Formats: sequence, C-alpha cells, structure tokens
Amino acid sequence: MSNTATTESHISSYPKFIGRSLWLATEGSFGFYAWMTMLTAIFLVGANAWANQVAGGMVGTNMTDQVSWGLYIANFTFMVGLAAGGVMMVIPAYLYHDRKMHDVVIIGELLAVAAIVMCLMFVVADLGRPDRFWHLIPGIGKFNFPISMLTWDVIVLNGYLVLNLHICGYLLYMRFLGRRPNPVWYVPFVMVSIVWAISIHTVTAFLYCGLGGRPFWNTALLAPRFLASAFVSGPAFIIVSMILIKRLTGVIGLDQPIATLTKIIRVTILINLLMVASELFTEFYTGGSHVSAAKYLFFGLHGKTALVPWTWTAIGLNITAALLFLWSGILSERWRPLLITACAMAFVGTWIEKGMGLIIPGFIPSTLHEIVEYVPSQLEWKVTVGIWAFGLMIFTIAIKTALPTLKRPIH
Repeated sequence: MSNTATTESHISSYPKFIGRSLWLATEGSFGFYAWMTMLTAIFLVGANAWANQVAGGMVGTNMTDQVSWGLYIANFTFMVGLAAGGVMMVIPAYLYHDRKMHDVVIIGELLAVAAIVMCLMFVVADLGRPDRFWHLIPGIGKFNFPISMLTWDVIVLNGYLVLNLHICGYLLYMRFLGRRPNPVWYVPFVMVSIVWAISIHTVTAFLYCGLGGRPFWNTALLAPRFLASAFVSGPAFIIVSMILIKRLTGVIGLDQPIATLTKIIRVTILINLLMVASELFTEFYTGGSHVSAAKYLFFGLHGKTALVPWTWTAIGLNITAALLFLWSGILSERWRPLLITACAMAFVGTWIEKGMGLIIPGFIPSTLHEIVEYVPSQLEWKVTVGIWAFGLMIFTIAIKTALPTLKRPIH
C-alpha cells in the first residue's frame, strides 16, 4: 500500500477509533455507572472548592509563610512516583521479554498517563494565581532553562506524558485496526520511557535536595529513596487494579504478571526500608543541621507533635506490608484478599512517607528557627480528593477502552 493510500486510510479510520473509544467509555453495567457517578460527584465538590480557593486566595488553605508547601505538593511528589512506578511493567516486558507481562503492559502505561495528569493538576492547585502559568512558556515568559530545577521538572513531566500518550494511543489504535503493532513505531519510545520514568522522579528529588536552605532534604539518598518507594506504590496499585479487572471483566492471563509484580515489591519495599533506616541512623546518631526536623517528625519538638501520628502510622504500615509480602503463601489465589491488604498498606504507607512525612518537616523549624505547624484545611482536602477522583475517572475510562486489547492480545 502506498504512503498516500495509507494516510487516507488513517484519516478515515482514526475518527472511527476515537468514536469507538468514547462509546466504550460511556457504556457499561449499573456498577460502572454508579462508580463513575460517585467519582464525578466527588470531583465536582473538589472543583467547587478549588474555585473558591482561586476567588478567595490561598488564605483559604492552612499554608503560611513558614510552611509554603502543603498537601498539594505532598500529593504531587507521591503521584510522580506512582507514574514512574508504571515502568515496573515495562522493564520485564521489553528488557526481559516476558510474554505474559508484555500482554498487559498497557495497564502500567495508562496508569502513568492518569498519574501525570494528576501531578499537573496538583501543581495548578498549588498556584495562587494559576492564570499566570504563561510565565513558564518559553519565548513568552522566563523559562530559566537550564538553571532552574523547576523548568527541568516541567520538561520531564510533560515529556513523559506525551511519550505514554503516544505508546498507549498507538497500541490501542493498531488493535482497533486488527493489525500487529509495528515495533518501529512504539518500541523505541518504550525504551526511552524507561529512562524517562527514572528521570521524572530523580529530577523531582533534585528539586528538593538542591535547596540549601532546607537541610532536611539535603541528602544524596533522596533520589534513590524516591525511586525505591515509587517501585513499591506503582506495582501495588497495578496489582490491585489487575485483581479487580480479572474479577469484574473475566480477563485471563493476569496471574503471572501479578506474581511478577509481587516479587518486585518484595525487594523494593525492603530497599526502601533500608534507606529510611540509614537516614534515621545518620540523623539521630551523628546529629547535624537537620536533626531538629527529624526529631519533630518522629517525636515532636517543644510540644508540637502534629506529624508524629502520621509518621508512626506510615512506619507500621510499611513494616507490616513488608512482612506480608515476604510470606510465600501470599502468591496463592486463596490469599488474594491478603495480597490486596498488603498492597493497600504499602500504598498508604508510601503516600504518608513521601507526602506529609517528607514535605512538611522540610519547613519545620523554619530558617528563622520558628516552629509553625501545618494541618491541611478542609478546603485543601476537598481539592485533593477531587483531583484523586478525576484521576481515577481517567484511569477507569482508559482501562475500559483497553479491555478488548487485554481480552484478545495479539501474538
């Protein structure tokens, strides 16, 4: 077929593919409609709260001059890791040629798309004047590249989003046409996405540890810790998703990918705990300029203990989850509820550790040695939950669109 004929074919078939995807996204059972209605309602509550925040200003949040990053940036940091964690399905599939993982790798790619969209939404929510985003546009505003780490973060996050959109879109489109995907059009992008996934979390870590005025973040272990925890939260979310997909849709061939990801978490969760223990030893045994923040995080400081319950909850959840993953019986079909519980505990524990347990202590005590505690306001919680609901809507619609690919993989 000539290039002209091929182009004309795509011009006529691609709108059909878009229409079919939209139809699949809006067609489903009563449970699907109930789930999407609930998420939509929650998202609208969050959108209303964000509109009030924009109208009334950041005074509606509990952030202050001393603690200028709060719940939004905490969730942003975690979501970057969740997006990077999706690469844990790509590596076994393409580098180690795992056929079973290759058939369901689209799930990890779709999770990355939803997570990156949520990342961008949390950044917008944290802006006091989101209408001034144009200052980041090269040629119009001052992008400050390559001096500013923020500009690097903008590039890697948006680049990772474009990469995953291309990979997912191409694979689903080829499935719609009934053709075998041409490796030339997606495998190089997959290989780039592996490196890019690592870079998005590494750049985010450099953004924090490069701030000399925040000694709590000035550690060379921050980037490795980010990656280790990302390779816990991402696979944990994907495991639960695959179990639900299997039970609700009857998709077969998911047991081996679930087992592979479980084995990955067994290693990464222990590496993450080892890095945390190394940090604690360095801080409390040798002392240093950031020991005050660590004391505040784990034990409180001068009677201020707002983060202590968060911290010990995260430690308890992570250790318990690690013990559950190390038990060999957790891979059995009989103990699926226990596997889901372990994944949920690891997911929540990592969310606390990389969110409230990382961002807030960096500001306490302040550079003037003030102790100003931060507790998220009701408005912040509404906006946060609304963004999570929107991200789950994107992921649900994407998975539903990809179901034909999962049910009838091309070999």
